[in-house]
Amino acid sequence: MRGAILDMRGTIEVTGADAGRFLDNLLSNDVGGLAPGRAAYAALLTPQGKIAVDLLASAIPGGVRLDAPTFLVPDLVRKLGLYKLRSKVEVRDTSAETRVAALWGDGLLPTGLPSLVFDPRLAALGARAYLPADGTLPEGVIDVGPEGWRAHRVTLGVPQGGLDFVYGDAFPHEACMEQLNGIDFKKGCYVGQEIVSRMEHRGTARTRVAPVRIDGLPPEIGAAVTAGERVVGRMGSAIEGRGLALLRLDRAEEARAAGVPLMAGAAMLTVEKPAWARFAFPGETAA
Repeated sequence: MRGAILDMRGTIEVTGADAGRFLDNLLSNDVGGLAPGRAAYAALLTPQGKIAVDLLASAIPGGVRLDAPTFLVPDLVRKLGLYKLRSKVEVRDTSAETRVAALWGDGLLPTGLPSLVFDPRLAALGARAYLPADGTLPEGVIDVGPEGWRAHRVTLGVPQGGLDFVYGDAFPHEACMEQLNGIDFKKGCYVGQEIVSRMEHRGTARTRVAPVRIDGLPPEIGAAVTAGERVVGRMGSAIEGRGLALLRLDRAEEARAAGVPLMAGAAMLTVEKPAWARFAFPGETAA
């Protein structure tokens, strides 16, 4: 079993009689009915349907814990406060008293952890543990640090906001949220819901975060991905010859058909389809 302390993640607790209903009216997934030990992947969207923040939500006594990027936690607390109105909820930043840890790989999960939930995006991502502020990884877990977690995530093809897509500029489909259990298309209305539903039913998502193999020096985050003189996307995370890139897949397919390589700086990229993806990749004729 491997693990990493994720200090780039912070936590918020939303408690009170209306906590579940309040969040269900805002987030892209059903988080109000979570059972203990279960988590949901969700996003708070802008009214234009773009991702303001994506997060993991899990049940706690009297409410819901939100696990989000640390740098976005203060703004998320502020936004939730604006939406609160007369709802019977309390929103509290608990980042200073909670450490987020990821646990994954072979072996049994440690026992005795009071706050452990499985990552709802993919089983291979393992679990999240919420430790006290001075907490450390459980005995027997090999600490591979944030870089080890990043390599694991990139190998699985799972995007991270702020690196592989830009908050406030990417639609959930572009971040593959509907592929990774991040959207409930049967739940009631939430902020940005109409646009997300339209993209799903019309199949209009042409830009996606996709895994790539890198032949050459790893490009910087944000580097243009080109096919000849044409820009077809931008580079995201890269580690150990693997990476993620936000690509126009239709233009990547045109480049593939024409025999034009995808490049990011001096590195050549090869698009690879992750096992969980249910949409067409370059070289495929149908999803």
